[in-house]
Order: sequence, then structure tokens, then C-alpha cells
Amino acid sequence: MSNPASSLSEKKSVSDADETVLPHVGFDEVHEADYSEEQYRKLLKKIDWFLLPLMWVAYGVQQADKTGISTQALFNFRQDNHLVGQQYSWLSTIFYLSYLVFEFPMSYLMQRVSVGKTLSVLMFFWGIIVLCTAFAHNWAGLMVLRTLQGLFECTISPSFLLIIGTWYKTSEHASRSIIWGTANSGFGVIVSLCMYGIGDSATKHDSGLAAWKGISFFLGGTTILLSFFCWFLLGTPREVAWVSKEERRIAQARIVTNKTGTDHHNRREWKNDQILEAFLDPSTWFLFCSVVLAGLPNGGITSFGSLVYMSFGFTSLETILYDIPRQAMSIVWFLLVGYFCRFPNMRFWLMLFSIIPGFIGLLALALLPSSDSYRWIKFGMYFMTMTTNINGLLLWMHVPSNVGGRTKKSAVSSIMFIAYCVGNAGGSQFFRAADAPGYIPALVACSICLGLEFVFVLTWRIYLSYQNHMRDKAAEAQGLTPEQVKELGAENGEKDITDRKNPHFRYSY
Repeated sequence: MSNPASSLSEKKSVSDADETVLPHVGFDEVHEADYSEEQYRKLLKKIDWFLLPLMWVAYGVQQADKTGISTQALFNFRQDNHLVGQQYSWLSTIFYLSYLVFEFPMSYLMQRVSVGKTLSVLMFFWGIIVLCTAFAHNWAGLMVLRTLQGLFECTISPSFLLIIGTWYKTSEHASRSIIWGTANSGFGVIVSLCMYGIGDSATKHDSGLAAWKGISFFLGGTTILLSFFCWFLLGTPREVAWVSKEERRIAQARIVTNKTGTDHHNRREWKNDQILEAFLDPSTWFLFCSVVLAGLPNGGITSFGSLVYMSFGFTSLETILYDIPRQAMSIVWFLLVGYFCRFPNMRFWLMLFSIIPGFIGLLALALLPSSDSYRWIKFGMYFMTMTTNINGLLLWMHVPSNVGGRTKKSAVSSIMFIAYCVGNAGGSQFFRAADAPGYIPALVACSICLGLEFVFVLTWRIYLSYQNHMRDKAAEAQGLTPEQVKELGAENGEKDITDRKNPHFRYSY
């Protein structure tokens, strides 16, 4: 058996020889040791200051645009548009079906063009669509608008995952993603207060402008304005203008040990073998099932949560106000989970722990008597469901942290968001008009989904742990030290080798 150290030396020589023969235009090999910790810290601070605030606002705006109809439903949105039966549910379902249909072509477009610029243009157009919702007057018009909105919005989460993967180390993925993920609730608090003001003004002053129309103008205008900031500031290291050429090289060196590849090659080829591997990888289907099961309750609650609140005996304006403490506590929960994610292999344990309160809360809501005297107990049970909000984001972290190969990463990302769409599209159909206002069968179905998600996530963690154990044994048999495994894994990642074909890759869970 050859000496591992000499093998590494030979690989370096071969690599140098290849560099004189192969036309790797713009190739610049870097290693983590090329720069000091002080240089890395300085760049990381700059990355955080530029990216995280913008991603926080952008993600919050997208969430508000997507779920705005839930609040609009409190202000005669359904009545003014003559919605009957399941027509309101279909406004959510069609959004996610459109999201599903256009996910693959949009991911391909981002890979071929530019992540930041593509997202900015599409953000501008979905802002126009949200604004135009104010001019709708029937179900057909709303269905067209929601279809277009799903088309344009489907890029934001995949693009954010690609951006996180090209700027941050694997150990930083969860904490940084959780920061922009808090916008789901953090920006939601700001938007709720604004929508409360719009609703209160429309209620007190008969200005002729319905509250739900004012909400559309507010949300659409905010999105259009934000798209211009994203055009100039958001993107991968290769795309943005706020880093120098040397800082791009430092950014590349920072993440070379992720073993999933960096952004410096400007790779735009689409590798069919990586697509096939994505479909054959068991982790892809663990991810798919877990995301579907998380999406089913999420899809229903984001569309019907406000109406469920009203069923407790609250008014429209009270419903908006009383949801703010739940959103605020969700921010605290996100930050707590982000802190514990700093420790190795905690992500799956945190997902499992977050499922339990949501499961109990939804089941209790379904079982409690439908009397106004129980309103505050129901409020408490619904409050408990906020812990499940973190799970979608933690599941998404599988792509930048555990998937190697640029094309495979795009394919798995698309499969994951198909699961996201299937779950959220189906979840809104749990809530049947015939079951209003309590929607008891829907709440029971949502709690069952959370129980099944618990089983899938636990089984998946066992599988990933076993994979790491087998790879550790193989490396030990070859006489490789942990440092050599780390270096070889990084080299393979830079060659665009997938996690399954890279024996020195280790999964995080």
C-alpha cells in the first residue's frame, strides 16, 4: 500500500502537470492555509454586513407576499372577490403548483446566467403581481395572478441556498440561514403592525379603499423597491461588485474545506451523471418525504391560521395583534436553535425536539371543545406550534451542507422544492369549507403529518451516521489521518466530485 503522504505529493505533481495541458481558463487553486485567520475574520464580517441584512429583508418580504392573503381574508377579501367553497384554498394550491412547475427551469436559468441578477429581475415582477392583486374582482383573475406569483417567487429559496453555500463554511450554514430565516417572523411582526394600521384606518374611515387592497399596494410596492437593492448587492462571490479580486480568492479559500465545491470555476455545464445520482441517493428521498410532511401543516396554517384564530372568538384586528407574540417567540426559538447549531451534529436533534410541541398543540386544538371560554387555552396550544417553523429551514440546510457536485446540488435543491410545493399545495386542501370555522379534521391531519415527520427525520439521522461510520473505517484501513482525509475531501470537492463519489466526504446532521 502506498504512503498517503507520498500519494498527496504525487497528486499535487499530477495536478500541476495537468494545469499546463488542460484549458482551465481562470483556474486559481487555493488552500485554506493560503490566508490567515485574521484575513478570514475580516472578510466574514464584511460578508455578514452586506448579505445578511439584505437576505433578511428579502426573505421577509417574500414570506409576507406569499401569505398576505391570509391576513387579507380577515377584511372581506373572500366576499369582495365572490369566493365560495374551496376557491380560497385553491389560491394557495395554485401558487405552489406554479412554484413546482417552474422550479426546474428557474434553477437551470440561475446556473446558466447569474443567481443575484436573476432573482432581482424576478423579484421586480412578482412585486408588480402582488400590487395588481388589489385590482382583482373574481376568482379567475386571482388564480391567474397567484399562478404568476408562484412562477416569479420560486427562485428565492434555491438562490439563497446557493448563495449561502458559496460564501460560508459548512459549520456556518445553519447559523447564517437561521438569521435570514428569522425574517419569517421578524419581518412578519413589522408587516403585521403595518397591516393592522391599514386595517384599522380602513375600518374607522370609509375612504372607499378596502383594507385588503391597501395591503396589496403596501406589499407590492415594498417588493419592487427591494428588487433594486438586490440587483446591486446580492449574489455569489463571482457576481457581486462589493468584493475585490483578492477578497474573492479569500472567499474561495474559506470554503474549500466544505468539500462541496466553490464558485470560482464559473462552472455552467450540466452533468447528467450527477442528476442520476441525485435520484438514486437515499438521502434525496429522506429529504423529499420529510419536506412534504413538514409542508403539509405549514401550507394549511399559513393560509388558514388567521381564520383559525378568529374561530377562538377574536375579531379581525385582534387576530393580527395576538399573532405578534407568537411571531416574536418564533424569533427567540430561531436564535436558540441557531446557537445550538454551532455544536457538531445537533441539527437533526433540534428538528426532532421542535416537532414535539407542534404535534401536541395541533392535536389539543382539535380535541378541545368549541367554546369561547377555551379561547385562551386554544391560544396557548396554537402558540406552541411556532416551534415547527424552524424545521423547514433546517431541512433545507441539507443541500449546501451535505450535497457535493454543483449539478447534483441544483437537482437535489429542485427535488426538495418540489416536495415543498407538494406539501404546501396539499396542506391548504386539508382545510375544507364544510369544516369551518374550527377545521377539526384539518388540525388532526396536520398533527399526524408532524408525527410521521419525526419518524422520517430520526431514521434519516441513523442512516447518515452509519454512512460516516463506514467511511471512517475505510479511511482508517487505508492509514489516512483525519488531516489527510480533510485535505483529500477538499481536493475532490474542488474537482466537482459528488458527496457519494467522494469517499472523504463526511455528512453533517
